[in-house]
Amino acid sequence: NLLSFFSGFGPFRQYLVNSSWEAVKELSKRGLGENIDLQIMQLPVVYQKAKEQVCKIWTTLQPLLTVHVGLAPSTTALIILEQCGKNKGYHERDACGFHPEGACCVLDGPEKIESTINMKTLWKNISVEGIDIILSRDAGRYICDYTYYTSLYYGNGRAAFIHVPPLSESVTAEFLGKALQTIILAMLEQCGEQRE
Repeated sequence: NLLSFFSGFGPFRQYLVNSSWEAVKELSKRGLGENIDLQIMQLPVVYQKAKEQVCKIWTTLQPLLTVHVGLAPSTTALIILEQCGKNKGYHERDACGFHPEGACCVLDGPEKIESTINMKTLWKNISVEGIDIILSRDAGRYICDYTYYTSLYYGNGRAAFIHVPPLSESVTAEFLGKALQTIILAMLEQCGEQRE
């Protein structure tokens, strides 16, 4: 069985219920088919703690793919596929009031790291009814971007990041879980093709 790992984030600012974690829990209920062992974890909106957890995922479990899901506060319902993580520019303070030393993820790490998943190909091949999916090369220089870079760094690019909108009447946890399932099955297919 191939192991895939998924993370969502805990509450932050006005979002007492973080749609990213709700979506990941829903995905876990649905599963990804018999040969994919799916594990999930909630990450705190705290740089250092999120980093420690991500390092632990890669060093102990060595999954085929790790997908991080984050909340993008936006007025329009969008799912955003993030192509890369950036190393520097983390000046915004986290839920504990800290920001990383040197405002960067990994001292002496590359400026940015690209995912081995080609998000553009993925984006061309999938559609989810009821929501727009867009591509992005900037995950926002906060915990999401920080986590993504860390994961790409320790996972040799075998990580992906998906931003989901806040929950609303039209965007339910169930809806997001189903959307994630569609997107991630396509990602795993791409991983399979890369391995062959």
